[in-house]
Amino acid sequence: MKRNPSIEIGTGLFVLLGFAALFFMATQISSHGLEFGRHDYHLSANFDNVGGLKAGAPVSIGGVTIGRVETIDYDSTSYKAVVHLAINQRYDHIPNDSDVAIYTAGLLGGNYVGFTPGGSVTNYKDGDRVEMTQSAVVLENLISKFLFDKAGQGAKKE
Repeated sequence: MKRNPSIEIGTGLFVLLGFAALFFMATQISSHGLEFGRHDYHLSANFDNVGGLKAGAPVSIGGVTIGRVETIDYDSTSYKAVVHLAINQRYDHIPNDSDVAIYTAGLLGGNYVGFTPGGSVTNYKDGDRVEMTQSAVVLENLISKFLFDKAGQGAKKE
C-alpha cells in the first residue's frame, strides 16, 4: 500500500484539533476557564457554614459572574470559614456596605457566592473583608427541622 503524506498530515491535524477541543472543554467545565492577563482584587468574608461551596465557584452580582472563590480556610479564633474571593478588576465599583451570601444554583446545582449591592459611595478595595454575610442554607438541615416539627405536632395531638 502506498503512503500518502497529505492523508497523514490531515489525520494528524484532526487528532491535534480534537485534543485542543477536549482541553478547552475541560477548562470550561471545571469553572476555571482560560483567562490570560486577568487582573483581580481580593476580598474575604467569614461564614458560619459554607455548605458545599468549593474553590473555583463563581462570584456574581445580579446573575453576572464577576469573579471566583479562590480558597476556603478555617479561622480557629472565630470558629468560622473564611472565603477568599478573587474579583475581576473591571468590577471595582462594589459598595463597601454590600452583603454577600452563599446560594445554590438550582436543586442539584453547585453553590456560588452572590453579592447584594449596598448604597455606600465608598467601594471595596483589595484586601478588604466583607462584614455582612449570610451562610449557606443546608437542605438537610431544613428537611430535618421540618420532619422534627411534624413529629412534634403529631405527639402533641395524642
